[in-house]
Amino acid sequence: MMVGPDKNKLYPNENIKTVCYIRNLPARANVEIGDYTYYSDNNDSPEHFYEHILHHYEFLGDKLIIGKFCAIAEGVTFIMNGANHRMDGLTSYPFNIFGGGWEKVTPTLDQLPFKGNTVIGNDVWIGQQVTIMPGITIGDGAIIASNSTVTKNVEPYSIVGGNPARLIRKRFSDKLIGLLSKVQWWNWDEHKLFQHLELLVSGCDEEELQRLLQED
Repeated sequence: MMVGPDKNKLYPNENIKTVCYIRNLPARANVEIGDYTYYSDNNDSPEHFYEHILHHYEFLGDKLIIGKFCAIAEGVTFIMNGANHRMDGLTSYPFNIFGGGWEKVTPTLDQLPFKGNTVIGNDVWIGQQVTIMPGITIGDGAIIASNSTVTKNVEPYSIVGGNPARLIRKRFSDKLIGLLSKVQWWNWDEHKLFQHLELLVSGCDEEELQRLLQED
């Protein structure tokens, strides 16, 4: 019995080579990707997803963590903590990286700004050409409009856009968002997911979500 695509395949639909499940790319240090999360790129191979994670140096220890069932469009850029310059001096110019004696002012790690991990929740849709700055957390169910620059955390089930990205509106009522956060459909097994596909794509009311919670 078919209950959905094989989550362990790089290309879930062999006829569509512009979309791949990121988790099935070769592993990369300090990058964690959930099941069914995909990257789509019509101009380049989606297998080049890691090239969109910039200034990510293993020795810094910051992680890029992306949850399940996220939809990531082409041209997204994740700026990681390695891009940061020291900012507590009279200049932010990184003399040390050019050598010639300038390396005497190489900063220690604790002198560099460090914003922590970048965390993308589950069921997040990130539009084309979005830039996400270091240490950002984007909540479950959020939508990021194309060409946005995300400089602050995004609440669950919020739609944001612009440069810098600002709240456009919430997708649902606070009560419905609370119920969705408890249901966590992205953690269902593939059989339960298949059983409730119509409900997930068409929307549901609070009573239906309450019933699903009681089933669990």
